[in-house]
This record gives sequence, C-alpha cells and structure tokens, in this order.
Amino acid sequence: MSKQAKERRLKPAEAMSKVRTLRTGARKLNLVAQSIRGLKVQRALNELQFSPKRIAADVRKALYSAISNAENNHSLDIDNLVVAEAFVGKNLVMKRFSARARGRSTRIEKPFSEITIVVRDLSEAV
Repeated sequence: MSKQAKERRLKPAEAMSKVRTLRTGARKLNLVAQSIRGLKVQRALNELQFSPKRIAADVRKALYSAISNAENNHSLDIDNLVVAEAFVGKNLVMKRFSARARGRSTRIEKPFSEITIVVRDLSEAV
C-alpha cells in the first residue's frame, strides 16, 4: 500500500537537470541560456567553455549533469543529444545595506536565479 509513483514530466527520450541557486540575475543568466538553446550538446559545451560570461561555468556544470542523467538514468546516446530547452527563473534576493553620505543608507539587492536544462535524444524524437 505504497504511494502511486508520480508520472514523469518528460518524454522517454528526454533528461533534465536543474540548478536552483545561481548567484546572478535572471536576465544575465538568460543571455547564456539563449546561446545554447537548440544546439547539439557538444557544440553547447564548446559555447559555454569559451563564453566570456562568468556564469557560463555554472551553466556548463548543469549541462554536464543533464548529459549524465540522460546517459545513466535513461540510457540515451550522448552523440544524438540536443539541448531541447533551457529556461531561467527568479529565485531569492539577498538584501544588504550600504552606508551613504549624511548618515543615510541604500539597499543593495543581490539576486539569485535558477536554470533548468532539458536534453532530448534526436534519433528517438523523430
């Protein structure tokens, strides 16, 4: 009398990874996500490797995680994988205060964001 297993959100030829606390704003992170959407996995890894953006290294780790999930959990072939989706969301915001002139202060907001990467096997999707 155990619980019913949840239905899988993804199709059988897909795998996903999600990073929930990346220390950057969502708009900056979305620029990096746009650069890899729709690319083959190897090309996307190369894009992230040579990207000048600081957050690209963390996105690369997330992409590696999605690739590993596809290979180990779903037995998909790495050479046929494509970045099907890469979407970004907002997360918490750290609020700090900075001293200003005449005894005043200003609030500094340090946003966090999250990224979800879905990879799809092209050979099975067609």
